[in-house]
Amino acid sequence: MSMNAEEMKNRTKAFSLRVIQLVKALPKSSVARILGDQLLRSATSVAANYRAACKGRSRAEFIAKLGTVEEEADECQLWIEMIGDAGLMHRQLLGALFGEAKELTAIVAASRKSAFRNRHRSQASR
Repeated sequence: MSMNAEEMKNRTKAFSLRVIQLVKALPKSSVARILGDQLLRSATSVAANYRAACKGRSRAEFIAKLGTVEEEADECQLWIEMIGDAGLMHRQLLGALFGEAKELTAIVAASRKSAFRNRHRSQASR
């Protein structure tokens, strides 16, 4: 399934909103607050940096921003795992969100690699 930039913007925003709901449902403890804050920062960064990538002034800036999106999506996976491993929320409740973080990481990684290859091909043909 191929997604255009607008669909991907909507998907990353929806992911961020789902994370907001998860963080709101975490228990009220210092550990949950810290892990939730980390997850919230990473998830909202996925959406914000994807939007910034789409506004990139050059292909190099686009590729760099996609790298940030990939890192933040991967980091979301870690924080979701930590929340589950720490017993702050049942793994079953985290599964779909973890899967979405993993898919977003893979999609962005593939897009970044493709953009990088295309950049070098276009430079070689000059």
